[in-house]
Amino acid sequence: MEKINDTIKRLASNTNFQKRYEQMRQEIMKHPDVRNFLIAHNFEVTEQMIEKSLIKLFEYTNQSKECGRCENLESCKNIMQGYHPELVLIRGTIDIEYHRCPRKIMDDERKKNEKLIQSLYMPKDIVRASFSTIETSPERYDAIDKALAFVDQYRTGVRLKGLYFYGEFGVGKSFLLGAIANELAKKKISTMLVYVPELLREMKSSIGDATLNDKMETIKRVPVLMLDDIGAETMSSWIRDEVLGPILQFRMLENLPTFFTSNFNFQELEHHLTYSQRGEEEKIKARRLMERIKYLVEPIQVNGHNRRI
Repeated sequence: MEKINDTIKRLASNTNFQKRYEQMRQEIMKHPDVRNFLIAHNFEVTEQMIEKSLIKLFEYTNQSKECGRCENLESCKNIMQGYHPELVLIRGTIDIEYHRCPRKIMDDERKKNEKLIQSLYMPKDIVRASFSTIETSPERYDAIDKALAFVDQYRTGVRLKGLYFYGEFGVGKSFLLGAIANELAKKKISTMLVYVPELLREMKSSIGDATLNDKMETIKRVPVLMLDDIGAETMSSWIRDEVLGPILQFRMLENLPTFFTSNFNFQELEHHLTYSQRGEEEKIKARRLMERIKYLVEPIQVNGHNRRI
């Protein structure tokens, strides 16, 4: 078997190889990131170091940086999916370090939350929703405008009301939440989109395995919380007063944006919260929870035809 050094020498003497090599070298040296790196390290980098590190530089130029050439995490073009390269100097050579890209950071955060809250799983069309694919019509303009305004105005630590989308079945309320969540993800803002009936069922089962407090803390503190389909659950005093109440109270005090979708308007939701599954009527407690909701959100009616039919 031919030794690697002999192979390199043989290739180096080949005219076509030399031409391809020189063309590759010129393309690498024209790359803006490579040029900026060499300028920044002008007093440290020598021609010999560049020649020794040309393969690493070639590896760098053929990858996506800051998700610039990748539509999503699943289609990441890089050697290490979800990691983007950075040129560094290590012991007299140019090398590459890999760091998590923005999408990888968001995906890791989502997976971390999903370990605690299984009900985060939503239909794929909601998870992948975007404003570019929202079906627009005059009766939906106000909801879309308010959603876009929130994304544009949101700043960490600044109080900004969330939105309460209400309307008939299938008019696209949940789709709006998914679109907002994806726009916020582009700004590296973490959101949690939760289907309320499933969440509350899970909360009940969490009493037995001692994970209730961890789940409550996760939901309380997420930067942007989206509660989908509130009012579809079977209401109990415990759910209203010991789960929803503390979560919304914390988010109200910390000025953390919260979103809801529902088939109910405020008056109808208050009626739903008033009566427990045992038929108990507790108007004061229902009104107290509604005050927290009203503080957190602006109600927006979503109209249109039922897209599920």
